Amino acid sequence: MKTAIVTGASGNLGQALVKKFIAEGYKVVGTVIPNDPIAIDFSSDKFEKVVVDLMSEESSANFVTGVISKYGSVHAAILTVGGFAMGKIADTSSADILKQYKLNFETAYHVARPVFAEMMKQNSGRIFIVGSRPGLSAENGNGMVAYGMAKSLIFRLAELMNIEAKGKNVVTSVVVPSTIDTPQNRKAMPDADFSKWVKPEDIANVIYYHCSDEAAVLREIVIKVYNNA
Repeated sequence: MKTAIVTGASGNLGQALVKKFIAEGYKVVGTVIPNDPIAIDFSSDKFEKVVVDLMSEESSANFVTGVISKYGSVHAAILTVGGFAMGKIADTSSADILKQYKLNFETAYHVARPVFAEMMKQNSGRIFIVGSRPGLSAENGNGMVAYGMAKSLIFRLAELMNIEAKGKNVVTSVVVPSTIDTPQNRKAMPDADFSKWVKPEDIANVIYYHCSDEAAVLREIVIKVYNNA
């Protein structure tokens, strides 16, 4: 049985990913924050929930080591954890930038780094980090300075990991969704056209496809999942 890691497993996208990968025969290990109030209802023989402080490099590394020790290898890792903040340059302090850096880059890097090292040893694996349009281009990040800057580092990380992995069957991709159709986003933007947004299940399907045998020849660094938004 193949093993997948999903960080932020209790989120809307996280739960869609867990459901999809379980349906495709994976054992999924998902991270949640301490005292996470959101229930995750998946069979324990197919899903394992682990409380991890992803802001801690040591805790994250121990988590990955534990997954490898228990299940032998990691075939896919999907890193969804992050945070958002508005703010133009005049309103953004270096402390604001550091906070977004920790939320959006460190939480990904702390897991991606040990997972990548293991995948390089086993000569196989797929890593997906959830990016954003503001991180992809400065124009889309107008008014979201700290968030956009932090997310932009994810794209460079994926590039560097793929350079190191050249010749290996290890690929790191950044998944860039448009507005995700979640209850929270609908409440925040009640007048929007929800039909143009992208559903968590659609993002999960796209990510799983890139883990399939049919997609083994693909080496896409940026995967845009925009729908019509």
